[in-house]
Amino acid sequence: MRRVHNIVGTHRPHRVHRGEDLGRWVRAQRLGWEKLTGVQQWMCEQVLGIEPATEDEKPKPRTSQAQKWAIHLAAATQFFEREEHLKVPRKHVETITVSGDGGEDQEQRDVQLKLGAWIGNQRSRAATLTPERMEQLSQIGMRWT
Repeated sequence: MRRVHNIVGTHRPHRVHRGEDLGRWVRAQRLGWEKLTGVQQWMCEQVLGIEPATEDEKPKPRTSQAQKWAIHLAAATQFFEREEHLKVPRKHVETITVSGDGGEDQEQRDVQLKLGAWIGNQRSRAATLTPERMEQLSQIGMRWT
């Protein structure tokens, strides 16, 4: 078992042993720690020297398409309220403050969005947008032609 511990315990990515990428396997165990059984966690810690990933090591949750739409729509609304039109230059970048998913102590951060490109893309994709999304954009002054 010591030999396996020496190979796995290094935590180096792309360390291949008998065709298995051990670095990738170790990372998967550390990131998916809560999915492991108690026995698996014990073996990882006591036998292989693998510990669960810290919060800093865990990847940030991915933003869903619905969340991306909502953020861009909020940026378009912000632009429209300030400029009173949605003739956004193609290269325009809009900065918007968004809240994180931190419960009561929601962290706020500024996000820069390529609003001009997004507006242009929505106009060119008008035929494939849902009626709801078309209505949302129309309500804030979108001109489709």
